[in-house]
Amino acid sequence: MTGAPQGQARAGAEGRLVENIVHFARALRKAGVRVGPAQVETALRAVEAAGFTRRDDFYHVLRATMVSRAEQLEVFHQVFALFWRDPDLIAQMIHMMSPQMRDDTAPKARDAGHRRAAEALGDPPARPPRKEQTEVEMRALMTASERAVLRGRDFEQMSGAELREAEAAIRALDLDLPPLATRRARPAPRGRPDPRATLRQAMRRGGEVQRLARRAPEPRPPDLVTLCDISGSMSVYSRMLLRFLHALAHAEHRRWGKVHAFTFGTALTNVSRALARAEPDAALAAIGQEARDWEGGTRIGAALARFNRDWSRRVLGRGAVVLLITDGLERGETDRLAAEAERLHLSCRRLIWLNPLLRWEGFAPKAAGIRALMPHVDAFHACHSLDSLADLTAVLGGAEGGARRRDMQAQATPLA
Repeated sequence: MTGAPQGQARAGAEGRLVENIVHFARALRKAGVRVGPAQVETALRAVEAAGFTRRDDFYHVLRATMVSRAEQLEVFHQVFALFWRDPDLIAQMIHMMSPQMRDDTAPKARDAGHRRAAEALGDPPARPPRKEQTEVEMRALMTASERAVLRGRDFEQMSGAELREAEAAIRALDLDLPPLATRRARPAPRGRPDPRATLRQAMRRGGEVQRLARRAPEPRPPDLVTLCDISGSMSVYSRMLLRFLHALAHAEHRRWGKVHAFTFGTALTNVSRALARAEPDAALAAIGQEARDWEGGTRIGAALARFNRDWSRRVLGRGAVVLLITDGLERGETDRLAAEAERLHLSCRRLIWLNPLLRWEGFAPKAAGIRALMPHVDAFHACHSLDSLADLTAVLGGAEGGARRRDMQAQATPLA
């Protein structure tokens, strides 16, 4: 009489364990650890085959099957500690499989990887422990956080906790831009007739032409080049936008080709290699080490001159879109700035100016640097909040930004 209920309970517990291991793999992917379906299947088989009597055994089985690089170990450790943080919950999930399981892991101090894991799990900074943990709560943990994000608030006015929340939200943003048509063609149901392919097909049928083969241009995603001002007035915005660029460069479904990043204050620095690191915190730390002019002065004209001389032919030769991220407060010669901005505009497909000063309703182009840049950009847009970054797709597509640039240009004309 008791065998059937025990078997059903064991099967139910194993089913919940499998489901939560799948949820755990999703949390790892959200934190930046690449875990595919094959690795999840291997982890499930390893847990079933190896068994375990302690929490440490479970930890090492999952780590051996889901981690493939040494730099992922710290993130895995933090995600595991937060996901399986309640001993009562993990005991409930796998009690039927291992009645003797116990937790001998001593609590450790939080380190640099903790915030990354907490953001991936939607975990608030301080969350009081709950006595009752259920499967429903675990599912809620893995869904998107429902707490309201201050999407319209200026980055500069956010607290530390709000900035961390904004960083997590930035990783979910994306920029959609139509692909570029190239000279290379590929077979397609519609397009120009392909005589060679048509004749090859006819030769296989004794010279009879049944249908015309056609070819259409093969599209490719455009490249993205960013020139980011890291002077004192732009430091907060620069960090958030660099995280945004990192998310674009490492998106699972990339809509861009190559992503190149340059920073400038008093000097121009190519930080594309640092941005290529998979870990956002490690990428930002590497950018900080390479760019030595953080929170200094601004020499936009000199930075654009060096970019045009040393880098434009290397990174703008494939119809790249350029994002110029600066407030336009030039301390050098404005004539040089205008000349170099014009040269940059002629070298790229589109030049989009992102300026945090546009958040003000009464903004007027009175600064000499702003007036020098304005005639040579296709559009400009604010970049001070999550909402402004989410609206960039319309600007890149040409739907917005150009009309406001013309209005600003009309305001600047009487001041010339």
